Amino acid sequence: MRVVSGSAKGRPLKSVPGSGTRPTTDKVKEALFSMIGPYFEGGAALDLFAGTGGLGIEALSRGMESAVFVDMEPKSIDTIRANLKATGLESRAEVYRNDAGRALSAMEKRERSFDLVFLDPPYRLKHGDELMCSMAAKGLLQAEALVVLEHESSYAYPEHIPGFYRLRQAAYGETTISIYQYEAAGENVAENGEEDQDESAN
Repeated sequence: MRVVSGSAKGRPLKSVPGSGTRPTTDKVKEALFSMIGPYFEGGAALDLFAGTGGLGIEALSRGMESAVFVDMEPKSIDTIRANLKATGLESRAEVYRNDAGRALSAMEKRERSFDLVFLDPPYRLKHGDELMCSMAAKGLLQAEALVVLEHESSYAYPEHIPGFYRLRQAAYGETTISIYQYEAAGENVAENGEEDQDESAN
């Protein structure tokens, strides 16, 4: 794994020791950021279930001003810190060991809000939509914030989640990326949900 583009382009990223994490491949990462960026002019990102921290680090490299990384596993926290140090992005990042629900409550108390959120929960957990609704209820999202939900291709999240609509969806073998935009009043509806299928990625 490496940083694909931006200020830290080409820097290698460590993997979490063991087989408990499922890092987003460089190919999927590049395709993902071409859909949501590819570059940013500031803003705050949240990488929940951060694993190696690869998505949040990529966002920082491409211009996000700051990022918060959250994971429950001590090995993941150590890996995220090492990857931030290797990419020179430590000063723009905060790293917390916590579960997702408690982390969101803690950030609500701190009155944090985000422009971009990466949600990559373990595939056995099908609660990405619940976490999105919780973030909205806690005021953690800026207007028109983007939420990138990564999930297994055999599971389908709804096109419309209260307060959100799906802008784009793309499948890469067993992994699907669903990109939602936050609309606090739920007024706007995407006219055409684009769905891509990359059958060559297995």
